[in-house]
Amino acid sequence: MKKMISWNVNGIRACVQKGFLESFAALDADIFCLQETKLQAGQLDLLPEGYHAYWNYAEKKGYSGTAIFTKEEPIAVFNGMDIQKHDTEGRLITLEFERFYFITCYTPNAQDGLRRLDYRMQWEDDFRAYLLSLDKSKPVIFCGDLNVAHQEIDLKNPKTNRGNPGFSDEERGKFSELLAAGFTDSFRYLYPDVTDAYSWWSYRFHAREKNVGWRIDYFVVSNRLAPQIADAKIHPEIFGSDHCPVELDIEI
Repeated sequence: MKKMISWNVNGIRACVQKGFLESFAALDADIFCLQETKLQAGQLDLLPEGYHAYWNYAEKKGYSGTAIFTKEEPIAVFNGMDIQKHDTEGRLITLEFERFYFITCYTPNAQDGLRRLDYRMQWEDDFRAYLLSLDKSKPVIFCGDLNVAHQEIDLKNPKTNRGNPGFSDEERGKFSELLAAGFTDSFRYLYPDVTDAYSWWSYRFHAREKNVGWRIDYFVVSNRLAPQIADAKIHPEIFGSDHCPVELDIEI
């Protein structure tokens, strides 16, 4: 059994000041992924004992960025998807293991007024093609802040948020397209009808206290791995960011 964790930490240096290392130790994952590290090389010495660490930094300081800590050393590590326009923001790390590929992803936000929606659509198409190219040789597990609430069940106020970034018809449609291409949303695979299960809450209006949230952090697997999913969890009890960690337990 492998235990995997994904967490958008919204700035790892700030999160470390809010108990990150204690949460990391308590979760005791085989693979632990971060998004939105907001970090450059050399700004933080963070290598938990017993783990290999891999970082992808954005060129822009204090922006985006991803990391993976893994107990098992991978066969190979790749940053980005080898497309220049996508690979300057530190959004993607791929690890190759013997039986599967593992990816952490921080999907670009469509931003206010959907001003980055055209770029987001291009990212979605290119990322899906990248996943499918890997999937031809080994099954894929990918996780991260995918910046979309897929269905109305995945956010508290779907009616008033329709068309907003993260809940536009276009973004939701691309996630549907991704799943239709041969992938499974692990949480909904096990819990198709569970409501009020969210991974992100605005810092405004006491949203977390009231559980007015969105489920935008995912573990997604190649369809052929779905029967091996043992559990998919969300950890709203863990603080330190405006997101909480999400978990996949899988027999692989």
